[in-house]
Amino acid sequence: MLSLVGIAIVAAGFAARLNPLLVAVAAAFGTGLAAGMGVLEIVAAFGRLFNANRYICLVYLFLPLIGLLERLGIQVQAQRLIGGLKAATVGRTYLVFFVLRQALAALGAKDLSGHAQMVRPVLAPMGEAVAEENLGRPLAPAERALVRAHAAAAENIALFFSEDIFVAIGSVILIKGYLAANGIEVSPLDVSVWAIPTAIVAVVVHGARLLLLDRRLKAEKGAVAS
Repeated sequence: MLSLVGIAIVAAGFAARLNPLLVAVAAAFGTGLAAGMGVLEIVAAFGRLFNANRYICLVYLFLPLIGLLERLGIQVQAQRLIGGLKAATVGRTYLVFFVLRQALAALGAKDLSGHAQMVRPVLAPMGEAVAEENLGRPLAPAERALVRAHAAAAENIALFFSEDIFVAIGSVILIKGYLAANGIEVSPLDVSVWAIPTAIVAVVVHGARLLLLDRRLKAEKGAVAS
């Protein structure tokens, strides 16, 4: 029972609003010492587990990288790039991204995009630039929020409805395991194949929403002009 002292340390540390990292380390040491481990054994366990799960920490490298890219003007360059395309609209821009995002996720490259890596620094600024070019004026706060929300939605919906097409992904294995537990035997390939119609429907439905977004922005332009 003494090895459960780590739970008490975590509860007390969080209740006192101490640094979460220090609380977690203290709880690990408390649990290890209570279980009869030496200090060196506990430190070695930290190192072994960190090395075994080091790839999980790679996501934190995106934060300084995106910060550096934004400081060097990636948003400005994205706006300049899309602003020069006269036929571009917010809906068309997001729809092209949507289809590309689905294709990459279907091939297993679902981590090549994301809100931190793509939506905030690139896609949303491109949408804002196109909207301002189409409207001929700066966006109002509500319009800017709408454009940004659709950028985030394009990322979420495209990934959610296409990642299961890639057969070697955890969600496909989870679906197979759940069905098998309920007496339904299917192969991972079956799950992958039947995810394709859903992805196609997602393109049609969300594509319609994006075209309606263009109509809404166009209507607001006309309302202001009149």
